Formats: sequence, C-alpha cells, structure tokens
Amino acid sequence: MVKVKTFTSELKIFHTKSELDQLDEQVNKFIADNNVKKVLAVSNACTTDNTGATIGIIRTIAYE
Repeated sequence: MVKVKTFTSELKIFHTKSELDQLDEQVNKFIADNNVKKVLAVSNACTTDNTGATIGIIRTIAYE
C-alpha cells in the first residue's frame, strides 16, 4: 500500500543550507523510525510571500 508523508520547513535568509540539512535529517529519521523499505517518489515545492521571495519548503515522500 502506498502512503504519503509531508514535511515542512521555514527558510530564512543566510540559514537555508542548515535548514535544508535539518529537513533532510527529519525525513531520514522518519524513514528509519518507520522501517520504510521503498521510497517511490520525493517532491519539493517552495512557498513564497507576497513579494515572491521563497519563505519555506514542503517536501512530500510517497513510500511503501
């Protein structure tokens, strides 16, 4: 059965690299803690403010 999990992270100027690393750690921990055997897809989408600046990221994984 295919399942989907979504993760989010706020992005701040000059902190993006560390925030993306933290998001990677969060996703990897979820995969390890839930004994995910097969990741079918990973998708990233950015969120923006009213000026068009990127302020966050949404990462979704589909897994079995």
